[in-house]
Amino acid sequence: MNILSVILDKVYSWLALSGLKIVIGLLALWIGWKIVNKIIKTMDRILKRKEFDVTLTMFLNAFINISLKVLLIMIIMDYVGMKTTGLVTLIGSAGLAVGLALQGSLSNFAGGVVILLIRPFNIGDFIDAVGHSGNVEKIGIFYTYILTTDNKQILIPNGKLANDSIINYTAKDKRRVDLQFSVGYDEDVITVKNIIEEVVLSNDKILKDPEYFIGLSEHGDSSVNFALRIWTKTEDYWDVYYDLLERVKIKFEDERISIPYPQMDVHIKND
Repeated sequence: MNILSVILDKVYSWLALSGLKIVIGLLALWIGWKIVNKIIKTMDRILKRKEFDVTLTMFLNAFINISLKVLLIMIIMDYVGMKTTGLVTLIGSAGLAVGLALQGSLSNFAGGVVILLIRPFNIGDFIDAVGHSGNVEKIGIFYTYILTTDNKQILIPNGKLANDSIINYTAKDKRRVDLQFSVGYDEDVITVKNIIEEVVLSNDKILKDPEYFIGLSEHGDSSVNFALRIWTKTEDYWDVYYDLLERVKIKFEDERISIPYPQMDVHIKND
């Protein structure tokens, strides 16, 4: 009975000394909780307005929400006189253990955040990265989904993607098509250039600005090579590319322009 009285006396004494702090702490916790919820709602609206990835938005909201509320609770506990050193140590140890166990996943997550913030490419863009090329189908937290031209889906870890060179073929609204045509040494240079120019001018998908270029680029081993550089809209790139190859070949045949093929002269010496 005496022990119970001693305990109750200590509890009453602590409440008498800390009662006001507890009331203030609970009030501060309630107000702080409301403020954190308001911050999360505001951040959610901003991210949605900027068209951030839905998965990333949800993760960031949850992560910041939990972090702020844990911090708020620890501040209130410290204010009312409760020891928080052990709790901080426990959280730190748990965080370190989880970090070591999920090192690869955390790297991919960090890469995903970087990609979604910097936006080196968007969904629908055609990219070449980490040895793969295709259209970006989805940008996730840990992986980016690529759809190849032969309809294969490739999942690229964001950690690798964020630390590798990326070629974005659809980032700009126009692209240059570079082609080379080879003819025999006996063909007239001006005639060949005129034929190529005629084909270029007949294609309405080729842009007038920047201006096209046709020129003799090389004296090859068995051919004279002509370079053609034209500009077109990005979405028309492959249509123009294949159309020019086909129509120049047909035009060369119509005009009887010789198209050489690699050959080797073998000289036999009799002793």
